Amino acid sequence: MLRVGTRGSLLARTQAGSVRDALRAAGARAELVIVETAGDRSQAPVAEIGVGVFTSALRDELAAGRIDLAVHSYKDLPTAPDPRFSIAAIPVRADVRDALVARDGLVLGELPAGSRVGTSAPRRVSQLRALGLGLELVPLRGNLDTRLGKVAAGELDAVVVARAGLARIDRLDVITETLDPVQVLPAPAQGALALECRVDDVELRAALAGLDDAGTRAAVVAERALLAELEAGCTAPVGALAEVVESLDDAGRIVDELSLRACAAALDGSDVIRASLVGAPSEAGALGAALARELLELGARELMGGSTDA
Repeated sequence: MLRVGTRGSLLARTQAGSVRDALRAAGARAELVIVETAGDRSQAPVAEIGVGVFTSALRDELAAGRIDLAVHSYKDLPTAPDPRFSIAAIPVRADVRDALVARDGLVLGELPAGSRVGTSAPRRVSQLRALGLGLELVPLRGNLDTRLGKVAAGELDAVVVARAGLARIDRLDVITETLDPVQVLPAPAQGALALECRVDDVELRAALAGLDDAGTRAAVVAERALLAELEAGCTAPVGALAEVVESLDDAGRIVDELSLRACAAALDGSDVIRASLVGAPSEAGALGAALARELLELGARELMGGSTDA
């Protein structure tokens, strides 16, 4: 029996359940094992309680052999690799965009100045402030139902959350606007799952390989390499989005290219640096690192206030 470790929230259980079901469809016996993490016990912003707050407990259980596989929201993993483990599969990515859930069906541009909008992600805070809409950004933690409830109860005028999470718990109906990445670039690896097992579990790594999506892996590798090169962790005000696109080579043949765009922002929204590059999917890591160096040359580290937590 494969023991699939997950956090206990509805979203986490739903994500891990999809992996369990895929393993069962492939002929394996699999069950979910719920693991409580420090992030589940605290309501403090992630920036305060630290990188890995949602993943370290799962990794501890994996290292101890109490679970065989951990299912993470990839964006929550620290950028530094852990030699004990292997990201054996990255399934097809969900919608990467952020979503607005606002009172009265309002879209972002219709929210009056001074509207209270909940989000604790520095990436979202900085980019929303940069839009110059005069919104009051309010710290927000808790599971998706808790966040949505604050709008329903009138405590907040709106919240900004990942569209992928709402899709996975079948709550797309509450979205009043899906935010274009031109307005707000998503977090590196947003919408992607990381299926992690022990590096020496060769048999399981082989079994999980069938769940891996090459295009998603290339995109996530590029985005995470950018984050690592910036020496910025998952709470930094950095947005990134890589996409595999079709192009024509010099001989007129259709080839795949990896398009990567990213931004680094001042938390107060006073400035946003943007850059983009295109390269081969097979060079995803190098592409991400190169774009990070371009952002650094443009002043990204100074703009982010020297924030580092890789």
